Amino acid sequence: MDRGGCQMSGGGGSGGGGGGDGSGPDRHGMITLEDLESFSEDQLSDSGNGSLEEEGETMEEDQDQDRLLHYWQDVARGHQVEVSQDLAEPIQQLTSNNQGRSSREHVPFTLLAHKEKCGEVLFEKRHYEKGHWACITMREDTYEQSICYGFMRIMRYICQQNSLDDYLGMTLPIVTVVRTDENHSVISHDVTVAYYLPAEHQAQPPQPHDSDIIVEVWPASVVYTRAFTGPTNEVTIIDQINAMAELLDSPGVCVNDSFIVAGYTNPAHSHRQNEIWFLERR
Repeated sequence: MDRGGCQMSGGGGSGGGGGGDGSGPDRHGMITLEDLESFSEDQLSDSGNGSLEEEGETMEEDQDQDRLLHYWQDVARGHQVEVSQDLAEPIQQLTSNNQGRSSREHVPFTLLAHKEKCGEVLFEKRHYEKGHWACITMREDTYEQSICYGFMRIMRYICQQNSLDDYLGMTLPIVTVVRTDENHSVISHDVTVAYYLPAEHQAQPPQPHDSDIIVEVWPASVVYTRAFTGPTNEVTIIDQINAMAELLDSPGVCVNDSFIVAGYTNPAHSHRQNEIWFLERR
C-alpha cells in the first residue's frame, strides 16, 4: 500500500498536521461524531431547560440553532473540549438528520474466517473492498487531542463543508490509524481520522472545502479484527495491539507498525464497542 498518504497502510499523510487553524483555547480531551449523534438521540429531550424538540416547534431557526450550540458546548466542556461558534449550523443539520430521517450505514465487508475459544470469538478475518474514505492526519500533544480535533473537522465535512453543501450521511465505524514503534510500546502523535463515504457517494465523492481533508481510494484489504469494550487512549490501544498480536498464529503476515482503531458507539456509553484492526501485508 502507498505509505505516502493516510490510507489503511498507516501512511503519515501531508494534511492536517498541527491540528488546523490553531485558534481556540487549550486543547484537551475528546469529543467524537458518535458523541454528537448520541446527544441528539438520547439527551436533547433530557436537557435541564426542557425538551429541545418540543420548543423547536415554536422557535425561530436562528434561536433553535443557538440553543443547540449552547447545549453541545455545555456537554463538550465535560470532555474539556471547546465547540466553536462556526459549528452551530453543522450541529443543527446533524441533529435534524438524526431524528429518524437518516440511518448509520456500516462499512461493508466479507467475513473470511474467525477463531473461537470456548464459544468466544477471539478475532475475525475480513475482506474489505476498495472504497473512498475522507481522512485527515493530525498531530497534537496527545492521542486524545488529535482524535478530538480530527473528528471536529471531519464532522464539518459530513454536515456541510463539502462540494454538495449537504449532509452526506453517517457511516460506521469511524476509524483512526495509529502508528507505533517496533516494540508496540509507544503511539506516534500523528493520528489519522477517517470516514467511509456512504454508498451513494462512492462513485462521485463530494470534495471537502477543508484542504487538509483528503478523499482517497483505499485499496481492497484483508483485515484481522478483535472486538473490545471501554475507552480508547494510548494505554488501552497499546494493550489491545499486544493482545491481538499474541492471538494471531502468524502475526508476521500483518503490517507491524500501523494499526486501526474502529469505533462503533458513543465513548460515554458504559459498554462502548470498539475493534482493533491488523492489516495483512500486500
